[in-house]
Amino acid sequence: MSRIGKKPVALVKGVSATISGQTVEVKGPKGTRSFTAGDNVTVSMENDTIKVTPRGTSKIARQQWGMTRSMIENLVTGVSTGFKKEMEIQGVGYRAAMNGNVLKLSVGYSHEVNFEAPKGITVTTPKQTEIVVEGIDQQLVGQVAANIREWKKPEPYKGKGIRYKDEFVFRKEGKKK
Repeated sequence: MSRIGKKPVALVKGVSATISGQTVEVKGPKGTRSFTAGDNVTVSMENDTIKVTPRGTSKIARQQWGMTRSMIENLVTGVSTGFKKEMEIQGVGYRAAMNGNVLKLSVGYSHEVNFEAPKGITVTTPKQTEIVVEGIDQQLVGQVAANIREWKKPEPYKGKGIRYKDEFVFRKEGKKK
């Protein structure tokens, strides 16, 4: 039995959902998102809650049960509050700035790195050394943050680079004479 799958997904105030077949469409103050569940689970709506149940006791049905419930909960969270990844830049002369829809990174290369934010994602720079990635799609927010971090991962000797806000970077000791 799936512990996650057993819990119904409660719809927050201001969020409405419609189910047609295996497709769940959720509308909220931040936008609209939809998800199509697999054929091994049944999705139903009861009193402002969405309930997911498996069809049968096969291994795939039990696997998709909890995953489908988590995906639907992420839809509800995304359209009501949204998702956010905070990053920080460490290093002398390293900085970021937004120019329209393009993030300009100065991270130790001989040129500036231009990163264009995809549609549906908001990238802001409250300070020169902070980057905030926001959106309603959890997967897309995480992927954009990972793509930005990929330009200059934090290195273990001085700790310079782009890192997530709460990320721990294991520091190594340098050469000894």
